Amino acid sequence: MRHTLAVACLSLLVLVGASTLLTACNTASGFGRDVSKGGQAIERTAEKAK
Repeated sequence: MRHTLAVACLSLLVLVGASTLLTACNTASGFGRDVSKGGQAIERTAEKAK
């Protein structure tokens, strides 16, 4: 009984940890795209101002 509970708790911990890491990667990726789009907008504005 204790072994089964320990395995269940460990599995839950691994699942929560994996979910957190995957969510963090997705957020960082989205942030990188936003920064890139902001840089492109600045470049277009600078080109128009020439």
